[in-house]
Amino acid sequence: MSENTVTESVIPTGFTLRPLANTDSEVIHRLVNDWSVVRMLSRLPFPYPEEKVQEWVADTIRQASNGDAIHLAILNSENTLIGCIGLTFTRTGNRERHARLGYWLGRAYWGKGIARRCVHAVIRQIFETPDVTCITAVAATDNPASSAVLTYNGFRQTGTGEEYFLARGGNAPVLHFEITRNDLHPGTVEEDNRITITTRHERRLLLVVAVALIDTDFRVLLARRPEGKSLAGLWEFPGGKIEPGETPKEALVRELREELGIDVTPACLAPLTFASHSYETFDLLMPLFVCRKWNGTPTGREGQALAWATADELANYPMPAADEPLLPFLRDLL
Repeated sequence: MSENTVTESVIPTGFTLRPLANTDSEVIHRLVNDWSVVRMLSRLPFPYPEEKVQEWVADTIRQASNGDAIHLAILNSENTLIGCIGLTFTRTGNRERHARLGYWLGRAYWGKGIARRCVHAVIRQIFETPDVTCITAVAATDNPASSAVLTYNGFRQTGTGEEYFLARGGNAPVLHFEITRNDLHPGTVEEDNRITITTRHERRLLLVVAVALIDTDFRVLLARRPEGKSLAGLWEFPGGKIEPGETPKEALVRELREELGIDVTPACLAPLTFASHSYETFDLLMPLFVCRKWNGTPTGREGQALAWATADELANYPMPAADEPLLPFLRDLL
């Protein structure tokens, strides 16, 4: 499957389809844990635990690397994940492959023609791969909207049957659909130009900033990541992502007010060092500042536990891999 080179600038309200990343788990968990969504997906339980979502996303990345499947996040023009679409491949003999299509959208995005256009973009590109000769799909009989999406794009109903739906706890009647390259709906130029597809995992640079708050007893403040977030249970230095248009100091002032309820002036932030770490799908760059003066008492306003640690105690607090290289600099400073 080749990369689509159409740019989003053609129509600003377009969509992007890109490979799933581990950082998508939290949003997927929130969107799919909706009975109206999950009841139409045969392989998902309800409720769908976040750790299972994380396992599924990791498995999609493995499947993509093996060539067994393609799973894509659907992003709107604001770069917000609103659903997923994917194809799972099976070898049928010789060099031919069949693919099974699956997709879903968060309920707030139904009825806007998004699924119809995304399905068309995906199947159009997959048929550019010579060895894929047929794509199949299944829709529950009580999901007429999905059947309409498939029919619009040239899928033919080939029969009926039953499938076991985990969320429903039993079998449900379904319609079977199929499409070959010659059946593909031509769509329109406008629809095609509204979709950008990227099938390669692209690395991105994530800029975050952190601070070592040091009290009069020469202790540094650590915050524990709460349950429900990635890297839950690990301890880190307060801080967060640098938003567009912010300087690192401006981001720290904002983050400390939001996370800890304290006020810091930029003049009280002194740069110490930085950390760089490569995760599976992105590279992190994190400058570390030192601050000895602030107004207010640090309080975990986002459910995070706080701890004051001396230089000798820092080793007792397990940290993300990105934070660990910062410890020798802090020990020397304390």
